[in-house]
Amino acid sequence: MFDALVRFVREQYRTQEFIPLHAPVFKGQESGYVQETIESTFVSSVGAFVDRFENDAAAYTGAARAIATVNGTAALHVALLLAGVRQGDLVISQALTFVATCNAIAYCGAQPIFVDVDRRTLGMSPTALQAWLDQHARLDIDGSCRTKVGDQRIAACLPMHTFGHPADLDGLLAVCERWNLPLVEDAAESLGSFYRGRHTGSFGLLGTLSFNGNKIITTGGGGMILTNDELGGRAKHLTTTAKRPHPFEYVHDEIGFNYRLPNLNAALGCAQLEQLELFIASKRELAERYASHLAGSEFTFMLEPDHCRSNYWLNAVICPDRTERDGLLETCNAAGVMTRPIWQLMCDLPAYSDCLHDGLEQSRWLVERVVNLPSSVLPEHLQ
Repeated sequence: MFDALVRFVREQYRTQEFIPLHAPVFKGQESGYVQETIESTFVSSVGAFVDRFENDAAAYTGAARAIATVNGTAALHVALLLAGVRQGDLVISQALTFVATCNAIAYCGAQPIFVDVDRRTLGMSPTALQAWLDQHARLDIDGSCRTKVGDQRIAACLPMHTFGHPADLDGLLAVCERWNLPLVEDAAESLGSFYRGRHTGSFGLLGTLSFNGNKIITTGGGGMILTNDELGGRAKHLTTTAKRPHPFEYVHDEIGFNYRLPNLNAALGCAQLEQLELFIASKRELAERYASHLAGSEFTFMLEPDHCRSNYWLNAVICPDRTERDGLLETCNAAGVMTRPIWQLMCDLPAYSDCLHDGLEQSRWLVERVVNLPSSVLPEHLQ
């Protein structure tokens, strides 16, 4: 089976050379827009392409405001601050995620609580969230959610849309409303993914995107905050060093962050966003081919959840057990076909080993079995 999968992947990408997990594609107006930025001399923190990128992203996602940042972690840091997360707070998240999710919580001086994921979505389970809160939390007289032991404030809920597959947002929103918790969506991997016809990152109080080099579109680095008009204005202010407009004076009215996306990167992003639907169509076609190839085997291909359109940023296969997982990883990588395991659970990393969690039964089951397969845009769509 392993060798057959290697042959299948090579057939899709029509090469005997090394096949990466996810390669960026630059086939549109990238060079022209970047050159235009260079010629304008506005290559840094201000420029027409920053405004255009924000407006185009807001229009695509349906968000009232989109605020570009230097990377996705910066976007998530500021989003959590705007959601009210402060020093000493707790934030409920998932242990099955990339480390940036938890790092952004730590930047606020807060600490994560880890609840389990849903095997169907790979995202936070509303059932697990409700069960943890019922057992360990209470609502204070002022409406705040607090732990029964220690009386710590639980300030927010932070799920992640894993590999571009939307989490169960209806369920999560219902639990968060019941417990008076603001929902902040880590949508770093899910640009182009829709839940019941609405874009991920637009359901919670705030959502964030990433445009790292391995994402479905890239600005080299880059991230974005999606939110309403009021918080969007605050996000813009905080991410641009809290500088108040003035013809010549430097007036900073609070502690801000130098989290601005340079105009040069935004130019790249504008060109990439113009091609997003083409990229998604290609990746969805590849996902169908993987699912067909693996049908009837011991390996389960991860399909989009019901009522969703996933961008299939990274294709994922669930192996029968850890031995088969390791065999697949070793065979593919030795053959020059890049595959990767899912992340280690955050509570197993030294920085987050003391965090509360609910046992994480499904998360640990998935860690033993999930492998990401090559997911770049297909070569026939690069003509």
